[in-house]
Amino acid sequence: MRLDRPVLQVALDFENLSRALLAAQEAVEGGADWVEAGTPLLKSEGLDAVRQLKKSFPQQRVVADMKVMDTGAFEVEIAAKAGADIITVLGAADDDTIADAVRGGEKYGAEVVVDLLNVADPAARARRVAELGAAAVCLHIGIDMQMQGKTPFATLEAVAKASPVPVAVAGGLNSETVAQATRAGAQILIVGGAITKSADIRTATRQIVDAIRSRKEVATELFRRYGAEDVRVAFLKVSTPNISDALQRQGALHGLLPHLKDPTVRMAGPAVTVVTRDGDWANPVEAIDRAAAGDVLVVDAGGGTTAVWGELASESAHGRQIAGVVIDGAARDIDAILQLGFPVFSRYVSPNAGEPKGHGEIGTEVVVGGQKVRPGDWIVGDLSGVVVVPRERAAEVANRALDVLEHENRVREEIQRGSTLGRVQKLERWERVG
Repeated sequence: MRLDRPVLQVALDFENLSRALLAAQEAVEGGADWVEAGTPLLKSEGLDAVRQLKKSFPQQRVVADMKVMDTGAFEVEIAAKAGADIITVLGAADDDTIADAVRGGEKYGAEVVVDLLNVADPAARARRVAELGAAAVCLHIGIDMQMQGKTPFATLEAVAKASPVPVAVAGGLNSETVAQATRAGAQILIVGGAITKSADIRTATRQIVDAIRSRKEVATELFRRYGAEDVRVAFLKVSTPNISDALQRQGALHGLLPHLKDPTVRMAGPAVTVVTRDGDWANPVEAIDRAAAGDVLVVDAGGGTTAVWGELASESAHGRQIAGVVIDGAARDIDAILQLGFPVFSRYVSPNAGEPKGHGEIGTEVVVGGQKVRPGDWIVGDLSGVVVVPRERAAEVANRALDVLEHENRVREEIQRGSTLGRVQKLERWERVG
């Protein structure tokens, strides 16, 4: 494979061909060089996706992301017959499979790109598959690894220097990171979500093309992935429904009412947990002094109807920059709390307060809204409610929630063009059979 300049390959990881074709059309108009039938699209629509892409874009090279692992020649041949110019084979496949795939491609004028996903030594494997006839290799960080905040840049430059064939790179690239990848030696820049999830695909593609050609970052706040140090920033960008979706529709604390004057307010922070009895406000108030700025107090008051929280507690917590409080029990002084703007969520509202008796404890596992909450678990709240995210999965879930939001932004754009949610998602096709 000979490339005169770096090329942009747009990855169409859709489940419906109609949406993929629309996105491809806009991306090509924006300057995309190659179009890829992504693995989800191929599994959903079969090789008809490749046929339609080649028919619609005869001037572009069409990539079939088959991720071949066995029967190399056979699978490459059927993709080539469907119109694929380039077919991917996994680097973890046996040498014989890769060599056979290359021979199959040669029969039909198609080239093989070897995907180095999860290969232990990508530089060594790049050299070997080049000997076997691979036209290029792809340094690939998979979606699930991206959700952990991983990127391809730690090894990209080393692989680019070692590989005798062009190096493609895939793994959460956007208009900032494609420039970095190009400078590190990548010649094929594979971009999916930063293009296909954009409300304006043409503009997003042009920005990425500009970044590739200039090798200079085009600043963006979109399509980023966050590490553990930036979890709060990520959670504050998404909604609790986004997070629930990222948790496979789990994590909601049920029955708790938001007391938020400003509908744009979002609360996010690690939990400081409190167990108390109905009406006993001693431990909830004492926890204010134990919490750090940005923490969320999570109070298990047994679902009681006598208030354990009010205006003065909110003033104290607000002054210490605590992010908010969640109470499986009652709160009062809601009018003053709304004026203060301090996020409070409670099961009940009641003017009655109890006495500070000091029963219970601080810093132990609690059950609030039907969910277990441990100290340090992340709590996020907004007008839709409250969700809990296990502390060990915080960065992953934050990134998955951002992915949910980004997909929804694109669907919203298609609806606003005159479609409907049912038509965009082709719900009748995907209804469960039986």
